[in-house]
Amino acid sequence: MDQLDAMRLFVRVAELESFTRCAEQLGIPKATLSAAIRRLEERMGTRLLLRTTRRVQLTTDGQLCYARCRDLLADMEEFDGLFRQGGQISGQLRVDMPSRMARHLVIPALPAFLAQHPDLQLMLSSTDRRVDLVRDGFDCVVRVGALEPSSLVARPLGHYRQINCASAAYLARYGVPQTLADLAGHRLVHYGSGQGRSDPGFEYQQADGSRALLPMAGALMVNDSETYLAAALAGLGIIQMPRVGVEGLLGRGELISLLPRWQAPPLPIHALYAHRRQLAPRVQLFIHWLADLLAGALAGESEPAAP
Repeated sequence: MDQLDAMRLFVRVAELESFTRCAEQLGIPKATLSAAIRRLEERMGTRLLLRTTRRVQLTTDGQLCYARCRDLLADMEEFDGLFRQGGQISGQLRVDMPSRMARHLVIPALPAFLAQHPDLQLMLSSTDRRVDLVRDGFDCVVRVGALEPSSLVARPLGHYRQINCASAAYLARYGVPQTLADLAGHRLVHYGSGQGRSDPGFEYQQADGSRALLPMAGALMVNDSETYLAAALAGLGIIQMPRVGVEGLLGRGELISLLPRWQAPPLPIHALYAHRRQLAPRVQLFIHWLADLLAGALAGESEPAAP
């Protein structure tokens, strides 16, 4: 095993804080992993990791080595692709994003993207659960909604404009609300996570741009965007979600847009990745491609009808 391989293993152990998890994730024996790290420490002439029964921690020298290793590995990856035929991007790229974005926006466009980059292997995780980019081994993740404080680099990709909507069957039963006061007689499907909103209420943007929340009753809370939409189609209540991806349902009358004067604030979209001096070319490529893809989709959004 060469020094670059040992550096890659060291970086993953440091990020996962576990020899066991690293060995399982990479599919190598734990003894092989431990031996590689031990040889790297001998070569460096210092202790890089402190091993305890509960976790693995970086020493002071290990923290410096970790930062340098990440930069060196990124530089080597970029250098490795300089003289390939046509500058072809290669390697494995691990990305996580919300399920509806993956299903309705990214997957339909992937055949053309992967045809342009045949040496790239994409591992796409699509879930509304908030994964840990570092510990779960992702190169980048896409987040919709307000970001939590972190050391990750956030690249803005645009905003999802939201709409209020409900099924025709629901509105036939409860009536079509015309004002915020009318919502007292309606139900809201509550969303637990994934869109940056977990408050049990109807969210809307006031004239000054500030966010307001109107408490509303509801018998159901979900934490997945597909389930959220299915609940609305089943007549369980009003939902608030990005317009992108539901235009067909609106056009066919399966969903009806409501209260256009009281829409929830737009949801920011970001690509997040770990801080490093030189971002891997394959990650840069994917983020640029996704930014262009979103720009085209968001530019095609139709304006809401006047109240």
